[in-house]
Amino acid sequence: MTDSAQERLPATVLVVDDNETNRYVLTSWLQRAGHSVISASTGEQGLDRLHNGPGVLPDIAIIDVRLPDMSGFEVSERVKNSPRTAHLPIIQISAAAITPDDHAEGLRRGADAYLDQPIDPGELLATVSATLRYARARQRAEKLAHRLIALNQATLDVYSAVGFHSFASAATGGAAAVLDSPASAVFLSPQTQAVHSMTDDARSAVRIHPAHPSLLKQLAAHSLSQDTGVAIVRVPQGQWQGMLPGDHLCGDVALAVARTKRGRPPVCLAVPATALQSADDEQLLQQLANASALALEALRTYNEEHALGLALQRSFLPKELPTVPGVQLAFRYLPASEHAEIGGDFYEAVRTVNGLLLAIGDVVGHSVTAATVMGEVRHALRAYAVEGHAPHHILDRLETLLGQSQPGITVTLCLVLVEPDERRLHIANAGHIPPLVIDSEKGPRFHEPHGPLIGLGLRHPPPTVVEAPPGTRLLMVTDGLVEVRTAHLDATLAEFRDAVADGPTALEEMCDLLLARFGQNKDDDIALITALFT
Repeated sequence: MTDSAQERLPATVLVVDDNETNRYVLTSWLQRAGHSVISASTGEQGLDRLHNGPGVLPDIAIIDVRLPDMSGFEVSERVKNSPRTAHLPIIQISAAAITPDDHAEGLRRGADAYLDQPIDPGELLATVSATLRYARARQRAEKLAHRLIALNQATLDVYSAVGFHSFASAATGGAAAVLDSPASAVFLSPQTQAVHSMTDDARSAVRIHPAHPSLLKQLAAHSLSQDTGVAIVRVPQGQWQGMLPGDHLCGDVALAVARTKRGRPPVCLAVPATALQSADDEQLLQQLANASALALEALRTYNEEHALGLALQRSFLPKELPTVPGVQLAFRYLPASEHAEIGGDFYEAVRTVNGLLLAIGDVVGHSVTAATVMGEVRHALRAYAVEGHAPHHILDRLETLLGQSQPGITVTLCLVLVEPDERRLHIANAGHIPPLVIDSEKGPRFHEPHGPLIGLGLRHPPPTVVEAPPGTRLLMVTDGLVEVRTAHLDATLAEFRDAVADGPTALEEMCDLLLARFGQNKDDDIALITALFT
């Protein structure tokens, strides 16, 4: 319905006048013009009609200034001071209070118009129409402002969604909030599952159910076919229930179908057809449907890239660790949560001519690029180790490689060369979390000396040699296990060291303990490698 058509709609008018003849005359004029009339003979009766009357509020009130129980000024003032009726337009009439001061007081205390009696019927009806036109325009503007705020919030919510459950809640709940009505949504999740979600209103929980895969094609056939864009169509109740027998929408349905890429399944938002009462409402639903389609496309693309990055990342990690006499090994690797960015954490264990080389590192940053650089560094590390280079020479060679192939990228890396026969550890740390060495004499201690990160173009110092008598244990971790955003790293490292001191000596049990205590609800990858020298 257009705005001009809304302005011409008949109104329900409350007439408050203690003079029965005046009430009859006013009622007759209004009814002949197509309006409905509710009448009252006193101020209290008129206020009661507003606050306790059945059904919806009147659209406008005509109030006589001289009433037996209170003045029309007071009635108007009480109407305007009540949140329930503050928007109600008021026309005051009077045969006695007709001076400019009376007019000024009436307008100051709540009247939107003021007429002196005797009143010409044409003037009365024109004043009613003009007052209604202004009031309805103001109400439409206020309603649109509220709905634009709701649309803005719904748009933020769909773009913030990190999974199909949160997306379904944001899109469906957003449609309900914007149009103040029940709503449904149908879309294909990033995991390629057809989903049907619905809610009774903006405050109710969103119910999510799997849908038949062909449903989206049926819905798109009503509007877009294979085209991109947004379209709104009306679907008769019987046809809608035939496609979605379990849906809760009653009557005919307004369906918004949006697609951002040709060949992609659309996003469909549905509300009762009666919820779209103006062109503004249609545009709001179109904008939300389009925003939802764009957000879902971004979410789908992110999930595809995330899955690719995880597969790439995991393909670079060793499937098993080597068996070396005199050394027991255990390791753990936990990728970040499903919706966190891809990291560059890695670990390695390589048998070399000089002994067993253990490595743990992290490419700085979170992206598919980080995972790719991690694979490049790990493969080069293995090659340099197999060639028999000392730990600090391996770091220097990786420095040269990274400077040529990935300038601007930095990597933290800790290398420990284990000489089982000599029972010594050669530790070279390039800016990584320090390894924890545990023996019976000195207890657990972090090996603090370290050189610069790889990628800064700096030389790396020779490794530090640490004795490793029988029973010595070594723990090497990435920062995902020990770093907490709200705590200083030194504090969490101290807590980590104490947990190792009080924990089991068996490597597998120790790994499980550390992950259970420090590895929960982390948004970064976690790598842990531990060794026991027998």
